[in-house]
Amino acid sequence: MLLGMLFERGSYKKLYSYKHLINGFSVHLSPEQAETLRRAPGVKSVERDWKVRRLTTHTPQFLGLPTGVWPTGGGFDRAGEDIVIGFVDSGIYPLHPSFAAYHTDPYGPVPKYRGKCEIDPDTKRDFCNGKIIGAQHFAEAAKAAGAFNPAIDFASPMDGDGHGSHTAAIAAGNNGIPVRVHGHEFGKASGMAPRARIAVYKALYRLFGGFVADVVAAIDQAVHDGVDILSLSVGPNSPQATTKTTFLNPFDATLLAAVKAGVFVAQAAGNGGPFPKTLVSYSPWIASVAAAIDDRRYKNHLNLGNGKILAGMGLSPSTHPNQTYTMVAANDVLLDSSVMKYSPSDCQRPEVLNKNLVEGNILLCGYSFNFVVGTASIKKVSETAKALRAVGFVLAVENVSPGTKFDPVPVGIPGILITDVSKSMVYLGSLLLLPDWTGRVKSFKAIGSIGDGLMPILHKSAPQVALFSARGPNIKDYSFQDADLLKPDILAPGSLIWAAWSPNGTDEPNYVGEGFAMISGTSMAAPHIAGIAALLKQKHPHWSPAAIKSALMTTSTKLDRAGRPLQAQQYSETEAMKLVTATPFDYGSGHVNPRAALDPGLIFHAGYEDYLGFLCSTPGIDIHEIKNYTNSPCNHTMGHPSNLNTPSITISHLVGTQTVTRTVTNVAEEETYVITARMHPSIAIETNPSAMTLKPGASRKFSVTLTARSVTGTYSFGEITMKGSRGHKVSIPVVAMGYWR
Repeated sequence: MLLGMLFERGSYKKLYSYKHLINGFSVHLSPEQAETLRRAPGVKSVERDWKVRRLTTHTPQFLGLPTGVWPTGGGFDRAGEDIVIGFVDSGIYPLHPSFAAYHTDPYGPVPKYRGKCEIDPDTKRDFCNGKIIGAQHFAEAAKAAGAFNPAIDFASPMDGDGHGSHTAAIAAGNNGIPVRVHGHEFGKASGMAPRARIAVYKALYRLFGGFVADVVAAIDQAVHDGVDILSLSVGPNSPQATTKTTFLNPFDATLLAAVKAGVFVAQAAGNGGPFPKTLVSYSPWIASVAAAIDDRRYKNHLNLGNGKILAGMGLSPSTHPNQTYTMVAANDVLLDSSVMKYSPSDCQRPEVLNKNLVEGNILLCGYSFNFVVGTASIKKVSETAKALRAVGFVLAVENVSPGTKFDPVPVGIPGILITDVSKSMVYLGSLLLLPDWTGRVKSFKAIGSIGDGLMPILHKSAPQVALFSARGPNIKDYSFQDADLLKPDILAPGSLIWAAWSPNGTDEPNYVGEGFAMISGTSMAAPHIAGIAALLKQKHPHWSPAAIKSALMTTSTKLDRAGRPLQAQQYSETEAMKLVTATPFDYGSGHVNPRAALDPGLIFHAGYEDYLGFLCSTPGIDIHEIKNYTNSPCNHTMGHPSNLNTPSITISHLVGTQTVTRTVTNVAEEETYVITARMHPSIAIETNPSAMTLKPGASRKFSVTLTARSVTGTYSFGEITMKGSRGHKVSIPVVAMGYWR
């Protein structure tokens, strides 16, 4: 009605009506029309749409699920029963064995869920099968922006990327699915909650990511349909200039309403690490998930004829044992010198190389910048080597910017990537030099053999915070002012994760056409938390999103497998990678411990009113903006945003002394807790009372007083621990920066 009154018919296109979580709509129109709309009576805010991007399986054992958690819910074949996880992602490949319904007990209906299933326009088949319980796609904004291409983006929930199938399988894929790539089985994959249902809301596309208007429509629909949990491996491309506050924009306001409706939201923290303030997930109502490296590492080696062994990586079989082969450089076996313009040393085109000289030998190629940007791929090198009948290939890194991260890639023939530039140049450099066109090289001198890289090595130094995982401190506005709220919230596996892939997915050139892919990102960490949250929700159906988040956080671990404090990958001065002691800005409260989270003892409750109070007491927020987004006035404040009842305490600007309060609720039997606190000496910390006894279901307050003793100009870290007489242990991180009065 409003659009019809303001504009001529045909001069605009309405894309969506948002009916459930925010009261609004999205529309495609001119900047002048947007200005007219902004001034129209009754319009609270007009935001320009902006882009989002994807935040690019052995983990159940690493997390202790098969022995410690699944049995409590009736075994893996009942883990997550009747819990619906909604995925706002790039869709799903419904025919994948990770999502099959035929080798499990039949799935009954879930009465509370009312989402619909789109029909595939090509095959006329339904996308749902009982395991996949809903499937819809949202592309109106992408179409209006001219970014949507139906040939590769699919006007259906079909995954044209791979990312959506991967994240859904991590959270809720079937148990015991063999991961087979190039004829080798790398293990069996399982989701965190293998019996949970999958509801697909496709709003991300492979070339351009997605638009907030589509993502908000997807979330709006998912919550209305009745999902229990939302998994979001998506973050905004760049801060929105139009909203001053990180917590108030259409995306975060929609998620606040989702949490108000009882839906737990896990969001990837972002992949901008290891630099500070790189998070793309800000709000207290969301669980922001950082990415860890788990205990599996893949290594391989190249044996040279002179007895030298070069370390490298390659998920490949070995060359024939006890046999060495001549190594032939691609540049030395060109069919024609005119092809130099194709950079033949990266071995992407078999037709420019001489098969007679390569056959039966090891092909040596150069790993150039083309591999980093994705115009060349390791998969293509292995196809070239195969076509030329080589016994294997060696890719030597010639020169890439320091700090480049190399991930192992599965290949069907012996193959290895030598990542250490200095070593590869000393031992292989003479082979990689440009060919001598005068007398075409005839005699090849180097010989070698390639080891077996298929078996992982299990390390005790896990988990570690991944280099790419976004770091705190959290920001409250887009001038990057520090917020009085800790982010990320929790750490979960997110590096080199094996999971389902869509055979028509092209997100990763090395996995085109494969059924599984091993990829990294906080995108992989968020669905681990979504799936574990489903296990908690199954055991405690009446727990609020804040209770689930609290249980995950207060029981998490700050030690690695060897019992040492968690470490984080970081750049050194030379830009090589080093390990440093991690802080709450890297891991939040710690690495998820699912078994302990099922029985946390105490929880920190917070609800919609508390989140409003947090917004209303955050300095610098326009209260009219809060009312526009939430339709609620600022009637009550909590004095200071750090009084929000979160399982962490953050004071970004501690002047003199400040006291914050927290309330805990007992979700176990009657228990007496002793409260202790420790903090870096620059800040004094005191808790009151020092002990308390709680009956089942009872709540008690405690206060924490922080005093700046010395001004260091950096954040100080500490921890409050509550030890229960029945064995529960609840701990929360404390973060503060002291200033003189």
